[in-house]
Amino acid sequence: MTRPALGRVEFTAVLAMSMALAALGLDLMLPAFGAMRADLGLPPDSTELAGVVTAYLLGLAAGQLVYGPLADRFGRRPTLFLGFGVYAVGALLSTLSPTLTMLLAGRFVWGFGAASPRVVTLAVVRDRFEGEQMARAMSFIMAVFIIVPVLAPTLGAAITSVTSWRVLFVICVAAAIGMTFWARRLPETLLPERRVPLRIGRVLETARVVVTNRQTAGYTLALTALYGVFTSYLASSEIIFGSTFGRPEAFPLIFGGIAATMGLAMLGNTRLVSRLGTRRTSHGVLLAYVAVSAGLVVLAVSTGGRPPLAAFLPVLAAILVGHALLIPNFNTIAMSPMAAQAGTAASVIGAVQLAVGAGLGALVDRRFDGTILPLSWAFLGFGLLTLVIVLVVERGALFRPLTDPMSRRSPGPSRKA
Repeated sequence: MTRPALGRVEFTAVLAMSMALAALGLDLMLPAFGAMRADLGLPPDSTELAGVVTAYLLGLAAGQLVYGPLADRFGRRPTLFLGFGVYAVGALLSTLSPTLTMLLAGRFVWGFGAASPRVVTLAVVRDRFEGEQMARAMSFIMAVFIIVPVLAPTLGAAITSVTSWRVLFVICVAAAIGMTFWARRLPETLLPERRVPLRIGRVLETARVVVTNRQTAGYTLALTALYGVFTSYLASSEIIFGSTFGRPEAFPLIFGGIAATMGLAMLGNTRLVSRLGTRRTSHGVLLAYVAVSAGLVVLAVSTGGRPPLAAFLPVLAAILVGHALLIPNFNTIAMSPMAAQAGTAASVIGAVQLAVGAGLGALVDRRFDGTILPLSWAFLGFGLLTLVIVLVVERGALFRPLTDPMSRRSPGPSRKA
């Protein structure tokens, strides 16, 4: 019996929730850090547990270098299912880990599996859309994706209040199995004539095309700078709200509320892109991001790094809304020239963004001094670095359209989901 074709809503939902497995592997466990420290014999104020975030992100980065070429050779669907399997194995290994060292190893494997849906989602979107349509599709996917960061911390806190934190990891295994069945409805979007032989020379040549394209390489570096400070926020948010502000019980609500605000911003991004274009939207947001980050530094310095929570939260939310608008748009701009090698392009962009970003975020984490000063300076510093990179890539000419009228004859027709 033939299955009915996916409509646009279900198509978006499958991609978004596949990609959301990566977020589930991070956000569900954040409220459990206290219980994990106690179980693993770490001091209550230890930052060592940030390593479970870093190891996961490094696995996420390394996996993308593998799944991208596989997706370009064997297709999007087989690569996606392979990733779900590795994800489930890594989550199970993490569940059974008796020491921090073994937990870090399991988290790396877990992240390696989570790389597949991330790469495949970007590749499928590039297969189906181009230009501003691609930016709108990515915004819809990211808006659905954000449901997980909104709900996961509250769910994680509720579960760890009545049982072991290891149950959270079992939930992730079950989620991967569930997504494997649902994603069977996803159509194969890679045309046979666009499949790339899995030969090391060909893969390296395709990667060379990606890294030597000024627009793709430049916006990949810009994404990396932004992701560096964002990973630091993810890794340190629990201890900042719990230790710096003395509100550990409010962490799930605060984290989820900010994530919900980011989701609304991503939905609003579709309207902004339709009216202003991808470049105009992202460049304007980037300038505002730097200005708000400078305001956060002033607030942090003037209060000795411990401002009132009511003053800190609106500024933090505004900065993270900037991330919500910049990341899908910068991904669109980076992927736009890469129709012929979407899988490999997605893997290179994601691997650089995550591996280098995770390393930069870890450097910021180590500077934590019980205040918001290190994070505040990181938001401003990485924001300025991003602005410099974009100015260099665009040769100082911001706000140009994503695609000029003469360049719309890109290889292959645009196909709507």
